[in-house]
Amino acid sequence: MLAGGAASTTLIRGADLVAAPWKNGGGVTREVAAFPAGAGLDSFTWRVSIADVAQAGPFSRFAGIDRTLALLSGAGMLLDETDATDAHAVKTYALTQPLDIARFAGEAQIDARLVDGSTRDFNLMVRRGAAVGESEVWRGATQRVLSADAVLLFCASGSVSLALGDEGEAHVLEADDTLRIDTPNALPCTVKGTGTVLAISIRYT
Repeated sequence: MLAGGAASTTLIRGADLVAAPWKNGGGVTREVAAFPAGAGLDSFTWRVSIADVAQAGPFSRFAGIDRTLALLSGAGMLLDETDATDAHAVKTYALTQPLDIARFAGEAQIDARLVDGSTRDFNLMVRRGAAVGESEVWRGATQRVLSADAVLLFCASGSVSLALGDEGEAHVLEADDTLRIDTPNALPCTVKGTGTVLAISIRYT
């Protein structure tokens, strides 16, 4: 049992993720985790994935979904969002440094431009009205307290060691590995190492 409540953990190795084509066929994605388990693109409450973007083009649209996108590697990309009521009004999100983050509605018209070649990105999708997702970047050693319905700790670069509550053995994450913690309630988390973690907290509404 973990201190802080009846939390449960799942270690998801990046090497075990399976590649699948995008909804619109413009790239490849690897699902990290989703809720409910086995949910399709039209029925998930939340979904986390890693995408390889090899060419410019439009993003798939997901009505009723709030999206958070973080750049993992590559020179980056520019995301142009066209206003639904004014085709001449365009808002651009610039993701040019590792873990630059863009947040936008899934139904928005988004066109991606690559800065210089292919990129990889981390994608969080949350169904609006069913859940709310938050993202935070942890760099290097730190101590945190986790409280949410679900927390995903994704190792974005390097390696880290994560110790939860009164667990005797720490979880070692390499790049692209994820530690999922369900129902942590004031659960202490100690991070060691020089790697970078993208921490996702999800709360059901």
